[in-house]
Amino acid sequence: MDMTTLIPQFGGMLWTLIAFVVALSVIVTIHEYGHYIVGKKTGIYPEVFSLGFGPVLWSKHDSYGTKWQIAALPFGGYVKFRGDANASGGRDEDVYKSLDKEALRSTMEGAPLWARTATVAAGPLFNFALSIVIFTGVIMFRGVVAEPLTVGDLRPLPGAQELQVGDQITGIAGKAPPGFDDPVAYEAFMKSLPKQAVLDYSVLRDGTEMTVSGPYVYPPFVTQIAPRSAAGDAGMKQGDVIISIDQEPVFAFDQLKDKVESSDGATLALEVWRDGQILELDLTPRRVDEPQPDGGFATYYRIGIVGGILFEPATVTPGFTEALWGGVKQVWRIIQGSISGIWHMATGAISTCNLSGPLGIAETSGDMASQGTSNFIWFIAVLSTAIGLLNLFPIPVLDGGHLVFYAYEAVSGRPPSDTALKVLMTMGLTVVLALMIFGLGNDLFCN
Repeated sequence: MDMTTLIPQFGGMLWTLIAFVVALSVIVTIHEYGHYIVGKKTGIYPEVFSLGFGPVLWSKHDSYGTKWQIAALPFGGYVKFRGDANASGGRDEDVYKSLDKEALRSTMEGAPLWARTATVAAGPLFNFALSIVIFTGVIMFRGVVAEPLTVGDLRPLPGAQELQVGDQITGIAGKAPPGFDDPVAYEAFMKSLPKQAVLDYSVLRDGTEMTVSGPYVYPPFVTQIAPRSAAGDAGMKQGDVIISIDQEPVFAFDQLKDKVESSDGATLALEVWRDGQILELDLTPRRVDEPQPDGGFATYYRIGIVGGILFEPATVTPGFTEALWGGVKQVWRIIQGSISGIWHMATGAISTCNLSGPLGIAETSGDMASQGTSNFIWFIAVLSTAIGLLNLFPIPVLDGGHLVFYAYEAVSGRPPSDTALKVLMTMGLTVVLALMIFGLGNDLFCN
């Protein structure tokens, strides 16, 4: 074996690991900081704030007495409050015996119910807050499509192109385009356009109305590649243009979509235009379960690319309120989609292969990082929402499990017995480990 062939693979694996650790570290830090700061503000004393587990690489005590540390295994973190037996909580009997009544108030078990509830809930809520902040920032950075529709930048496409930067699009094939803020009208408009390789565009250029010709408005141009997709595995890149499938020329993204969906999973031979060169790629579409507007799922064959119109629209920076509302809606969409996906997997409506494990998440981290900083930051926000939601599940050892215990205490007037807690925590740990093993199996054996 030529050992030099392992260098790209090692580089890819190293890049994936770095991206995964960075994403996870940011999310865990925010999650644990939520526990830390709310616990501190409600009178619960944080003894240790650790990023990572295992041997301590660096540590420092702050003026409050909290030990901040970085540990050798960067796959998680924790806050240890006074009286906790270990990183996962539990009661340290020796510590509790040595504390007076006033000092007991600074422990998790000795704090009022409201303080414990707020401290535990803060972790997931800080994850959601992080996601909203990131989504808001990215929306403001990327901007929203300007009205009227204006050419911001031309995409590199094969063939003639008469559109110019700054052109205001007043009509396409004799029809006025609707605003991007009305997705229903925009989709209907796109479907109404004639399927022609070249269309007439009515534009306002430097104050003059004119008609120019250009490629079909939605060409088979790759704006983004989905992580862990057939297109990514085949070596496709952003900016590629698919010009034929199985020797049949295509000029519209819908033609590509129809061909892939009707393939029934058969391998397709693609001709791809990239920087003036023609490449030949073979790839096999994969079955994908996609959420639908009604909350259900539908199964399609996909190769894992995202398209776009033939030019990059000019954008304007939205107001903070508009961007913030967009960030909130994005978090809510992820939560809805995640819950719907879990329900449909549990009922057998969609494949359980939709559940990824640590390897799948790590691979996705690397893929998104390779597609640019903005995409990677967006992925961190998506993953932060998912981790926040996961921690709210009513499973003992997770934050949601502790909140269920507190709800029981609020109703019954007393916490669950130590015996019940030990049994439930063991069961919860078993469930979490089983899900991790199941997800890892999916990573290894699902296509």
